[in-house]
Amino acid sequence: MKKIKKKKLLIFIISYKASHRIIDVYNQIPIKKLKNFEVKILISDDYSNDDTVNYIKKIKSNKIYVNFNKYNLGYGSHIKKCLNFAIKKKCDYAVMIHGDGQYNPNYIPELLKFFTKKDSKFTGAVTGSRLLKGLSSVKKGGMPIYKMLGNIILTKIFNFLFNSNFTDAHTGLWAYNLSFLKDRKFKFLANNFNFDQDFRFLCMHNKMKIKEIFIRTKYGDERSQLHIIYAIRFFFNSIIFFLIDKKILKSKKFN
Repeated sequence: MKKIKKKKLLIFIISYKASHRIIDVYNQIPIKKLKNFEVKILISDDYSNDDTVNYIKKIKSNKIYVNFNKYNLGYGSHIKKCLNFAIKKKCDYAVMIHGDGQYNPNYIPELLKFFTKKDSKFTGAVTGSRLLKGLSSVKKGGMPIYKMLGNIILTKIFNFLFNSNFTDAHTGLWAYNLSFLKDRKFKFLANNFNFDQDFRFLCMHNKMKIKEIFIRTKYGDERSQLHIIYAIRFFFNSIIFFLIDKKILKSKKFN
């Protein structure tokens, strides 16, 4: 009987000032539920100036890769580096987990289910949505009110412009179909926190589907000023994406 070759999966944990939480995140990865995949794990720290690096070094395993950036790359650039690593290792899929524990790794098997379906080649990514089951579930998850309202309003604007039906356009939990990214389509995308928004539009612009699963999240210290800057960028980027989508503007990011 011919042995079925397992698909290669990279789970990459990005950290920045995650401290002791990074160990909890690593320990929650459901390896036993991922037995159908050849799993690689990368822990990548973006030049934390606290004790995060010390906690990462406490993780004793010969099954993980560890990277410490020599300077702070920023959110988007850090993701690009991890995706490039996944492609270099010839992985089929990659899942991004945040080292601060906001997104639970136990959702990984459910994210990957969409990649095993018949039309998976047309699915560019799968994301976690905090709003898929309505407002009551978000309130139970402890999302700050200002963040919840901002999420709903900006997601509705995005959906209106692109005739889409996303419930959460601001999630940080992503699973990537690397067959879509082998030519590094993401290299021109934003290097800041708007990388996820750029990537969402990249998928849509290339007629690739983005699926959503319901998730609950944890919230720690919130930096409202950072969220205001992100929200302003998200709004204006959405307008620019709309003009690109209608072929009024051209952009090397998406061509």
